[in-house]
Amino acid sequence: MTSNFSYIDIFAGCGGLSFGLHKAGWRGLFAIEKSPMAFSTLKHNLIDSRHHFDWPEWLPQNAIDINIAMKSYKAELLSLKGKVEMVAGGPPCQGFSFAGMRDRNDKRNQLVHSYIDFIKIIEPEIVFFENVTGFNARVGDHEPYAKTVERKIEHLGYYVCKKMVQFKDFGIPQRRERFILIGLRAKKATDFFPLLAKNKTSFLKVRGLTKTVTTMAAISDLEMKNGTITSPDSENFMAGKYGRARTNYQKLMRKNNGSGIPDSHRFANHVPSTIERFQYVIDNSPRGKMIPKEIKEIYGLKKMTTRLIDHKAPCPTLTTLPDDYIHYSEPRILTVREYARIQSFDDDYEFKSKYTTGGDRRATDVPRYTQIGNAIPPMFMEQAGNVLKEMIR
Repeated sequence: MTSNFSYIDIFAGCGGLSFGLHKAGWRGLFAIEKSPMAFSTLKHNLIDSRHHFDWPEWLPQNAIDINIAMKSYKAELLSLKGKVEMVAGGPPCQGFSFAGMRDRNDKRNQLVHSYIDFIKIIEPEIVFFENVTGFNARVGDHEPYAKTVERKIEHLGYYVCKKMVQFKDFGIPQRRERFILIGLRAKKATDFFPLLAKNKTSFLKVRGLTKTVTTMAAISDLEMKNGTITSPDSENFMAGKYGRARTNYQKLMRKNNGSGIPDSHRFANHVPSTIERFQYVIDNSPRGKMIPKEIKEIYGLKKMTTRLIDHKAPCPTLTTLPDDYIHYSEPRILTVREYARIQSFDDDYEFKSKYTTGGDRRATDVPRYTQIGNAIPPMFMEQAGNVLKEMIR
């Protein structure tokens, strides 16, 4: 076996899952991610700087599709059978998501079967599977995809347990519910969720997070009023400076960032009419709810999902589109760094590639906002990793 508590991250994205496991003392073997944009972030943070992976020489450190990887490196993957403790990941969720148009025939849904095929090849001790809530919902007369996956993993010889998990209950400043499935080969997996709930109290207490973390408690030190500079990576944009860290969550996120300048904290270049419109919403719209129809009509707001963030509550579920939310006190959308904070990425986790995309490129591009919106929160994955280590010791 490569190392104690070794794992493979598939559909790895920008590395949220791997970053959490890194903090929990796991050791990555390699990660599979199709998008060069998302992989560039993972590589920068977890391969080049933290040296988290024992990457095999036979696999290039590049973005690769999982099906191409299984076809091109079949013999090498088969040589790992029974030698890796965990395979973890969540196949792309757009076809299952309630946030978009749910489509059982979405080709991306077929990647669930690729996930199962990968499990067959590696035969890990643990299977960790994460997806959106819609994954566990019926579509017409069809059973939920979750049931299909559960049955297939059980057929491979695993004890399986599954549950909908609300991440705000684990110290993440966001109301984000996800479907989690655990499979264990040698013992029943039913202890996972009770242990997760039991261990979170001490985990959060040590970090000073004894109460639900609100959006303001997470990002108030990143407000524009703290000062601005020219963006280090975008000369035509302004970026924010740090204010004083006022909460334990802010101190935790900033613990290892000695630069004094927040990464990816670039403000959008809103035109004056947009700023005026957003300020009117801040002054007149209820927080945490969809913007009322009468306010939309005044300013011609077309997007149905736009809402003003409630500073006294955890943020609603972050999507891949930053214009879904207006900052709670400043007439602007959130920055990439604020997105990352709300997803529990430490401030020294740096994001790469372009900030946004548009038009037809949305089907293929995975810019910084999208990378974070698709990620599993590292703070949750750290807690899950701790429990899984305890279960297989």
